[in-house]
Amino acid sequence: MARLFELPVWEASGQIRSGELSAEEYVSCFLERVERLDGEVKAYITVVREKALRQARLVDRKVKAGLKLGRLAGVPVAVKDNICTVGIRTTCASRMLENFVPPYDATVVERLKAEDAVILGKTNMDEFAMGTSTETSYFGPTRNPWNLERVPGGSSGGSAAAVAAGMAPLSLGSDTGGSIRCPASFCGVVGLKPTYGLVSRYGLIAYANSLEQIGPLAFNTRDCSLLLSVIAGRDLRDSTTLSVEAVGYGEALGGNLKGFKVGLVKELMGEGTHPAVVEAVQRFAGKLEELGAWIGEVSLPILDYALPAYYIIAMSEASSNLARYDGIRYGFRAEGEGLDWSREFSVTRSLGFGPEVKRRIILGTYALSAGYYDRFFLKAVKVATLIRRSLAEAFKKFNLLLAPTMPLPPFRLGEKISDPLALYMCDIDTVPVNLAGVPAISIPCGFHGGLPLGAQLIAPPLGEESLLKTAEAYEKAAPEMFRRPPLG
Repeated sequence: MARLFELPVWEASGQIRSGELSAEEYVSCFLERVERLDGEVKAYITVVREKALRQARLVDRKVKAGLKLGRLAGVPVAVKDNICTVGIRTTCASRMLENFVPPYDATVVERLKAEDAVILGKTNMDEFAMGTSTETSYFGPTRNPWNLERVPGGSSGGSAAAVAAGMAPLSLGSDTGGSIRCPASFCGVVGLKPTYGLVSRYGLIAYANSLEQIGPLAFNTRDCSLLLSVIAGRDLRDSTTLSVEAVGYGEALGGNLKGFKVGLVKELMGEGTHPAVVEAVQRFAGKLEELGAWIGEVSLPILDYALPAYYIIAMSEASSNLARYDGIRYGFRAEGEGLDWSREFSVTRSLGFGPEVKRRIILGTYALSAGYYDRFFLKAVKVATLIRRSLAEAFKKFNLLLAPTMPLPPFRLGEKISDPLALYMCDIDTVPVNLAGVPAISIPCGFHGGLPLGAQLIAPPLGEESLLKTAEAYEKAAPEMFRRPPLG
């Protein structure tokens, strides 16, 4: 019999609606696990225990009164700490925003509350979402629930670790260059990066506006589809959202994959990819074939330029976005006698930002500077356009593309943090998706040395239903891949 925290969200929500399970009992189960396990995992920066219990009791009162309930009634959700929450501090895992309490909710948080979800807390992340391992956080690193000496991936490492460890049934992350899919792969959960513009970015503290999207993390595909259904859809406060209404993504689940054509991306399976990852993705492809899909190989040589193009664009946009942290309007401020405005501005940013954030600001400022804009930024934008066109051509032949999520298994804490280039190379499989603005999902597909590995499915714009349908078909055929870490 499944323990309470292991119940699928759709099942727990049904029991809450019927009165079989109280929302307070369900939320308390996760709070107890946070209290017991998070001292070691460190998935959370802020936990709002009393607020969560009050909201759960309110849901229970609505159940007893026979009032209409939302789709996530009584379901606790963990929120990445770069997504604004009214009355709950939102730090971006940075000293710069250590005590920032937003006066408003992000659109995705409003939509969670409208469906009677319970906000459990804010999850740890790489500072300002800049990282691949959740080691750049001002509050210290998150640890992988499968092995506490390993990284959970980044930058949404806290969100993925919380779900994997049973400290939240659902969580929100953000994905700028793989920041949902990377930790989903390393922690053995399902993580989806939506089509650019499908989910509102209003209330997401910006890193790189043209690349980032908020998306769901869950332990299984059906729960992931439910959370996406809640947060997706047009928002008039975000001009980048698409003029489409959210659909019930769960309705696309079920059936076989007969007629589906899946292209295995040659360039993402070669040099630099760990043999265990290659083997796991090939087994994943074989399982899809058994389910009726046709598997072929596709070559996309332009992807060799994706990583440098991504980092030039992302760092350039970060340089612009983070200019607002000047020590005057809000956030951390260095004060001292004899400091004029210029010196105070410099000291504030020097002390308020960590090394990785400062590195990216400096490199981005350089790429945008006079004499280098055309050589770097403009050229990177042209490469992104070519990648988008190349993927569009591939999707004329294939319904979905398949690749590893990460080129290697979860690595040790401290192993790569002193070598930025080694960390940047870890993003080689995920950044093309962000440059093209298309959706992708990471699904558990194997283990190596007791650590999870992930396969990545990529779809054309607004192809989330195909991603979820394929992921669920695989999940049903290979349930042994969807396991909990041995944390107790």
